[in-house]
Amino acid sequence: MSQYFRDAQTQPMPVVTATPPSPQRPLPPQPPRKRRRWPWLVAIGVVGMLLCVGAVSLWRSAHPSAFEVFWGPIVNTPDSALFCMADQNQYTFITLRDAADPSHQVVLKDNLSAVVIDDLDTIVKIASVLRANGKRYTLKGEEVTSLMDLRNGPSIFVGAFDNAWTLRLTKSLRYHFSNNPEMTQFRIVDSANPSQMRWSIDRSQQMATNNYQDFAIVARFTDSNTGKPAVVIAGIGRGGTIAAGEFLTDPDDLAQLLHAVRAAGGKKNMEIVLSTQIIDGQPGTPKMEASYFW
Repeated sequence: MSQYFRDAQTQPMPVVTATPPSPQRPLPPQPPRKRRRWPWLVAIGVVGMLLCVGAVSLWRSAHPSAFEVFWGPIVNTPDSALFCMADQNQYTFITLRDAADPSHQVVLKDNLSAVVIDDLDTIVKIASVLRANGKRYTLKGEEVTSLMDLRNGPSIFVGAFDNAWTLRLTKSLRYHFSNNPEMTQFRIVDSANPSQMRWSIDRSQQMATNNYQDFAIVARFTDSNTGKPAVVIAGIGRGGTIAAGEFLTDPDDLAQLLHAVRAAGGKKNMEIVLSTQIIDGQPGTPKMEASYFW
């Protein structure tokens, strides 16, 4: 046996000890993953907003404002509104002033169509309201207004005894204008009670004192001849027309009309008789005398 083999047998075998594996430390608990909730919150917010808008729209449709009750059928149509106003064509002269000397006046021949300034006051009031609500309008004198013009859109008739279209349209209504052959007595007639004379004006008293009680008709209805909405704003005298224009543009006055509309069950066509006290030619507050809805 070789020396190397003997030495290997006599030497002790090395003891190999296995190092036990170190225990693994447990991983720290992970926080639960947060779910992304913002898309749901946005969706809920949008739905809530839509519900609120719908509720407001529904409430407004069931509770229209006083302005919407009367002017809604005029403002909400896509067509331009037409003012049919009284005009006077008897003027054949015009007075002009010298630019160098304005105190110097020259009278020249001309053909003029004049508008009564009291009617113009009413037109300006109503036109301002229409423009504030985005409504376009045009103006025409009653003599040059045709039935075709009235078929193009809603019409607003200003003035009574100097506007032929006003007299034509109101003739078939419950409340309409009347006069004696001498044109000294003017009144509003109630077809349901034609004998009553309380809505009348004596022209001689009107001209002599300029203090009297005036009356007016305010109406809105669908004209059977044109199929379009028509509005009448017409006083027996000039002060009555001014008071009628004030009534249809003043929120407090329109609130009276709204109350009457609701009491009548929300009918679409309406006619109102107004009164006003004229003092020194100036009208006072308009007052509702009667109303009729159909």
